[in-house]
Amino acid sequence: MRNAFIRSLTELARRDPRIFLLVGDLGYSVVEPFRDEFPEHFVNVGVAEQNMTGLAAGLALSGKIVFTYSIANFPTLRCLEQIRNDVCYHRANVKIVAIGGGVGYGALGVTHHGTEDVAVLRALPEMTVLSPADPVETALATRAVVDWPGPCYLRLGKAGEPPIHREPPEFQIGKLIELRRGRDLVILATGAVARNALLAAEKLGEAGIAAGVYSVHTIKPLDERFLRELARQTPLLFTVEEHSAIGGLGSAVAEVLAEMGGTRSTLKRLALPDSFLPVGSQEFLLSKHLSVESLLARVSEGLALKTQGEIPVGRVEKRGITEAALNQ
Repeated sequence: MRNAFIRSLTELARRDPRIFLLVGDLGYSVVEPFRDEFPEHFVNVGVAEQNMTGLAAGLALSGKIVFTYSIANFPTLRCLEQIRNDVCYHRANVKIVAIGGGVGYGALGVTHHGTEDVAVLRALPEMTVLSPADPVETALATRAVVDWPGPCYLRLGKAGEPPIHREPPEFQIGKLIELRRGRDLVILATGAVARNALLAAEKLGEAGIAAGVYSVHTIKPLDERFLRELARQTPLLFTVEEHSAIGGLGSAVAEVLAEMGGTRSTLKRLALPDSFLPVGSQEFLLSKHLSVESLLARVSEGLALKTQGEIPVGRVEKRGITEAALNQ
């Protein structure tokens, strides 16, 4: 994703001289194409994220479109006061880019885990929060935030994420993208973990369950009108995110559903636990909660609970689906 971001930003900077990129002493082997082509629009601020954010706000208030770039929690939590007071309060045209959102840098420990960032930043007035699902959406999101006035947070994976789109989809900030159609249940996924949600849905389809999947690339503002329509038409909604279960996509969707009247979906939030995670690779840290296998198990449990009385909890046999079929 980070490579798709830099490629897109470099292309955009050729057409728009207002674009600047500020980094916090990282990005080597990634940011050089932008740095080499636009040296006067590139600043390595060093390990000083608060200063980076203040500098970005000043440039933005002088008419520039400024991107800040660093690992996971560093351009967000470390400089939260500057984001709130310098950027959001002044509606400055600053775009905060975090790479390795979630546990992309899991092996470096909790100091490099970005698992509370969405909860914190979506609470800030004027902030727009995006979390694209793959490199294709990343390129589209980068273009979109350049044209979107005011503060934006662009939450990316690390590197090597495979594309899930064969062709660029229609991309609009605040609108969901349908990845797979299905009405037995719907999975709302954000970020690179959407690929696991899509693979799980395909497995469910093989077993007779029509599972729809949507990429929620914009967490704030949410596509509330469409979410309410889904909640009226679908018996089960699942949210999937590489983020704490508190305050992220699941919480945002729950807020919308809580204010609905009438019959609506049952919501299940699939996310990382509300705890500090151990040191380990991203694959290891996601294996218990957000791997394809764990998502299938949680969806199966949700289906069983929804039809409790007909199906024992922990087993799913509706529409011909069995545990054995899910594990094929």
